[in-house]
Amino acid sequence: MSDPRPLIRDRALALGFDAIGFAPASLGPEARDRLGAFIAAGQHGDMGWLAERAEQRSHPQALWAEARSVIALGLSYAPEEDPLSSLAMPDRGTISVYARNRDYHDLVKGKLKHLAQFVVSRFGPAVKVFVDTAPVMEKPLAAQAGLGWQGKHTNLVSRQHGSWLFLGEVYTTLEIPPDTPHADRCGSCSRCLTACPTAAFPAPYRLDATRCISYLTIEHKGSIPEDLRPLMGNRIYGCDDCLAACPWNRFAVVSPHDALRGRADLAAPSLADLAMLDDSGFRARFSGSPIKRIGRGRFVRNVLIAVGNSGDPGLLPLAEGLATDADPVVADAAGWAVSRLLNLNP
Repeated sequence: MSDPRPLIRDRALALGFDAIGFAPASLGPEARDRLGAFIAAGQHGDMGWLAERAEQRSHPQALWAEARSVIALGLSYAPEEDPLSSLAMPDRGTISVYARNRDYHDLVKGKLKHLAQFVVSRFGPAVKVFVDTAPVMEKPLAAQAGLGWQGKHTNLVSRQHGSWLFLGEVYTTLEIPPDTPHADRCGSCSRCLTACPTAAFPAPYRLDATRCISYLTIEHKGSIPEDLRPLMGNRIYGCDDCLAACPWNRFAVVSPHDALRGRADLAAPSLADLAMLDDSGFRARFSGSPIKRIGRGRFVRNVLIAVGNSGDPGLLPLAEGLATDADPVVADAAGWAVSRLLNLNP
């Protein structure tokens, strides 16, 4: 059989993918050892699913024994605006760029399915598609396939797209010649590490998720540790600081995908408006958004921490009103916000 890569690459680009590469369905010991050390140190926090399926995650063929190749794909969500501009607006919330519009899982998975159908129809192998919800080490596989490299912030960095790529994979039984893995181009740069508000990087290429604002605002289900709350500022869903600091972003072109461009109402939303959302209001506001999956309780918890950090006495009555909320996590965050506003404005 002739090399299938040109045909698959052309179809992927026609479907709207911005990056594609090919790798064997295997990972070396470095990825497995890094994952094992991360879990052993307890740095995965509440994300028990990382530990429960670590073997499948670190060995692609443990997830699917018949897999022979991985088609790694990337979709750019590079923002048009400065993703950190709202950090200077204390009465507003800052939402991670990736969550300011539609849930990317749906968009990427739809494109992956179309590509997989093409591979099956043209070459006849079995295929499986994955987008972030299965035990797949997406970033090491993408690096192995030549899409970029894992930067010191542990995320994928691309010379063309900076730190702004959504990743997805097609596992297949088709034997595809691999592309050349990408060399690490971070050099001596440490901007992503020093940009982190909570010092979540104990060393380059190592993340302590229990200190990461993205983890705390999205994955963590309970009350956020009090020592970290003042460091969160007005970041209410995710955090882009380490991504935005990467100098390779200067080569990134604004995402061509309308569904991934930020909604105007989520660029710098009012904390007062967001804090007053009840469950139905929350669901309506974030329909089709990845934010919806964390639920009203966790989201309003995040908003109240931003309220406490705002220094705005005008928000005090709002926080006081939520101090008796039926959700104990919300009530705890509201009580903290009240105390902080009173201390800042005696």
